[in-house]
Order: sequence, then C-alpha cells, then structure tokens
Amino acid sequence: MDIYLPIANLSVNALVIILLGGGVGLLSGMFGIGGGFLTTPLLIVYGIPPTVAAASSASQVTGSSVSGVSAHFRRGGVDVKMGAMMVTGGIFGSLFGAVLFSILQKSGQIDTVIAILYVVLLGSIGGLMFIESIGAIRKARSGTASRARKRRHHPLIASLPFRTRFYASGLYISPLAPMLLGFCIGILTTLLGIGGGFILIPAMLYLLGMHTRVVVGTSLFQTLFVTASATLVHATTTKSVDIVLATLLLLGSATGAQIGARFAQKVTPEYLRLALAVIVLLVGLRMALGLGWRPDEIYTVDLP
Repeated sequence: MDIYLPIANLSVNALVIILLGGGVGLLSGMFGIGGGFLTTPLLIVYGIPPTVAAASSASQVTGSSVSGVSAHFRRGGVDVKMGAMMVTGGIFGSLFGAVLFSILQKSGQIDTVIAILYVVLLGSIGGLMFIESIGAIRKARSGTASRARKRRHHPLIASLPFRTRFYASGLYISPLAPMLLGFCIGILTTLLGIGGGFILIPAMLYLLGMHTRVVVGTSLFQTLFVTASATLVHATTTKSVDIVLATLLLLGSATGAQIGARFAQKVTPEYLRLALAVIVLLVGLRMALGLGWRPDEIYTVDLP
C-alpha cells in the first residue's frame, strides 16, 4: 500500500516503513536503546532524503521515549536534577545544531555531512561494541570473572567549578559537566535525528561516574525533552519534519519494542551486544559504500 509523504515529496510503501520502524523498535526493546541512530540511515538507504529522515526520526524517538521514561519514573530510576542539567544543555545544543543544519542545507552539503557523520559514529561505536562483546564472551566461556569497575568520574570532570550534589546519582560534581554533555548530544540530535543514548549512556557511566540504576532512566529523560526540542526546531526552521513518516515509524516501533523486550530475557546479554555491534557495523558499511559508489547515471531527467 503506497502512501504519499508530503514533506519528503515521494510515495513509499506504508507497510515497509512500519516494518522498518518495527525492526528498530525490536532492537530498542532488546538492547535498551532509542534506535534513532539506526532509523535515519535505514531511511536514507530506503530512499528518503537525509534531511527529512533526520528530522522525522527525532520526532519518532520522542514518541517512543515517553513510555520508557514513565516506567523508570515509577521505579525511581531517574535523577531529575541531573536530567534537568542535561536537558538545559541539550536545548541550547539543538538550537546551535539547527543553525549548523541551516548553513549546511543552504550550501548544499547537508546530505553528505549527515552520511559522513553516520559512517564515523556507526563505525567507531560498532567497533568498540564488537571488541567489548567478543572479550566478554571469551571471559564467560573461560569462566574468568570480570573485575568490578570502581565508580568514579573523570579527573577533568572533577576539575570543573561550582560543584553541587546529585543525590540520586551519588555524585558531587559541577553542573557544567552534564550541561556540556547535553549540549553535544543536542547538536547530534538536530543534525542526525538520534536520541543519543548509545553515546550518552557510556558517557554517563565512564565520564560522569553515575550510579548504574539511574543511568538508563536519566538518559531517556534527557532524550525525551531534547528530541522534542529538536523536532520543534526542525518544524519551525528547516521545515523537514514529515509527520506521516514519523507516525508510520512510531506505529511499528511501539509494537516492536514490546516484542524485543520479551525476546531479550531469553538471550545471553553478551550475544545480544555482539549482534547489535554487527548490525551497527553493517549499516555503517552500507552508508560508506553509498558515499563511494559512482551511480550508473549521474544525472537523470524525468519526462512526463
């Protein structure tokens, strides 16, 4: 069943888009990630213009984050004070990202920049995840116990001024640290349409030294507000949000996330991380090939 996307200015198969959203939602439920970093490149591979794919993915991530945040709130798994600092930085970051987006869009380089950023991000994150998961699997097979990591924030974070207490996270650090982190994620959210959880969660653990039990909930809290801000910015400035596309994606991801959450309980976590790493690397490789491949016809003319 074909449906017309008014902002993307093309017709797509609605079932394919719903299934794509369902596949990303399945991964989200299995791995506890927003999935935006896979939604945008998959849409680009399908043929959606990169600008529309990035802007619409941000709105889809907003919708899919709501249920996750409410669930973590009920379990006391959200550090609201820490999240508020990240959201503040993220809103300013999304505004700055919109300026960069407009500049690149006017220069005609936005599609190339989005593709290059995704290749770099997916390649680096996927590579690190692959190495870590292989190591974890080897240790599990050999019966070697992993040494528990001492929870501690990075020395650079400790050197920042105006320190305050974040009781839920068990930290006494400067609020500038989470604000700067949120600012960077806000820029990436606007440019790439990602929630940023696959970057934010490791940063919260290894840079800020946050308590594990509040990391995922606080990350979703930040993602919800920053992607909403990025969607609003896109809708009012770049005019790239396709609500029809976002709705189809959300229909699929809402169902897929529930299935993925149940499936994740039956699979060993190390193998789940390895599977995700392989998927991320394959998507990054496909986008890299798309940047390097020379099309059969450089210019085409559609005749009526």
